[in-house]
Amino acid sequence: MMERTRVNSSKVRAVGYDERSQTLEVELTNGQVWQYSKVYPEVHRRFMAAPNATSFYDDKIAEDYTGRRV
Repeated sequence: MMERTRVNSSKVRAVGYDERSQTLEVELTNGQVWQYSKVYPEVHRRFMAAPNATSFYDDKIAEDYTGRRV
């Protein structure tokens, strides 16, 4: 399991990232975990710095990348 960092968000509980494989892992507050491939480090950095993690996830991750539930 990937190490995740907790975030303060209504929808996103924690975010993990493996730079080597460019895999982003997002744990939602409903308990679901989603993995996204080919996510550049800059996108992860911007996600973690976003003032609203829920908005960033909805607009920049869920919309732009194909995820798979794990």
